[in-house]
Amino acid sequence: MDLAEIKEKPYYFSNRALKRLIAPMIIEQFLAILVGMSDSIMVATVGEHAVSGVSLVDNIFVLLIYLFAALATGGAVVMGQYLGQNKHEKANRAVNQLILFTALFAICIMIGLYLARNLILHRVFGAIEANVMEASKTYLLIVSASIPFIALYNAGAAVFRTMGNSKVPMYLSMMMNAINVGGNAILIFGFGMGVAGAATSTLVSRVISAVAIIFLLCSPEHLLHLERPFSFKLDFGMLKKIAYIGIPNGLENGMFQLGKIMVLSMITGFGTAAIAANAVSNIIATFQVLPGMSVGMAVITVCSRCVGAGDYEAARYYTRKILKLVHILIIVFSVTTLVALPGIMHLYNLSDDAMTFTKQIIWYHGICCMLIWPEAFTLPNTLRAASDVKFCMILSIISMWVFRIAFSYIIGVRMGMGVLGVWIAMTIDWAVRAVLFIIRYRGKRWQHKSIA
Repeated sequence: MDLAEIKEKPYYFSNRALKRLIAPMIIEQFLAILVGMSDSIMVATVGEHAVSGVSLVDNIFVLLIYLFAALATGGAVVMGQYLGQNKHEKANRAVNQLILFTALFAICIMIGLYLARNLILHRVFGAIEANVMEASKTYLLIVSASIPFIALYNAGAAVFRTMGNSKVPMYLSMMMNAINVGGNAILIFGFGMGVAGAATSTLVSRVISAVAIIFLLCSPEHLLHLERPFSFKLDFGMLKKIAYIGIPNGLENGMFQLGKIMVLSMITGFGTAAIAANAVSNIIATFQVLPGMSVGMAVITVCSRCVGAGDYEAARYYTRKILKLVHILIIVFSVTTLVALPGIMHLYNLSDDAMTFTKQIIWYHGICCMLIWPEAFTLPNTLRAASDVKFCMILSIISMWVFRIAFSYIIGVRMGMGVLGVWIAMTIDWAVRAVLFIIRYRGKRWQHKSIA
């Protein structure tokens, strides 16, 4: 099938349509990372212990956000495949079930986190300094209340992106981030609330964004929307389809982040400077792969419709096109980050050792992500859009345990390379994933797996 034939299909995405879909996603992610940097810079005025404490707890919340994003991805794939088949009523039913189940699941997670907070603080984080522990405890208690709201926001944002409208999540992200930064400035600097101020502004911003996106989804003017009256009855048949994608993807993302938390326990043994360097490096490194993170959902949106229509050649066409774009953008963003690195590091109140560690990590990470990140993380979204989620899950989990975790111990602890060794192990994991995902994609076993 050539380009002319693909253009005749109703689900064809022109270059202009792809630009309208992808550009807001990149802007949204950029703002999120920029605000993350602002958060850490503002918290850094309290002290290095505050940066370390907040970063430790944030790893827990990133794990939860990954789980909710996986559930949202399951809904997005099902909705996208239904749209590819022109089954709009079923697509809207999937919207209802995604929002309802996400809310129930998130409330359960929030309750569980409050009940297990002592286990998390004292067992998972291990032996950390008293002031770091106090900062972690304060941040955890306040931000845990935002779990249902960030879950609902992620689900709603996935719905809008599935219908090709990524501007709404972008505008809401702008609002959420503005509230977060403004709240930090008022509560940290104005009222001297420190870590508690940062946590409170995060909670308020997530509550407002969740209410806003659910309100917008109630409008029947949108291609996908919440049905009226809203049904609080669980449709287990529809949830089974969403779970078919969401559960393996959630296990994959959850195990991935769990592995990061386990590795973090090794990093805490390297000292406060290593913890702070790892926290700052995570924020800066995320900027380097920002285009790939942003475009990942675009791959789901575009390819799920192609799969729903049974057109795998179109799915391959868009995959190749988007992968090229991701490589170009990651090179641009990584080079920009490396050039600006000296200025960025001076914004943080880090010790000399922490600054040295950060510089080593960011240079190494930047080079590696330009070479192999898209194949390791963007490419498998085509497989997920085709419901080939079990392969992605099994490969990712095995690679993480064997290479990321085991090699972190070998290189970071046994070989004495410290926090840099942990990041080297991470990129070995990337390389293994990239090779095996390419092999899977070039075959045909991922095709004919539509579940809608």
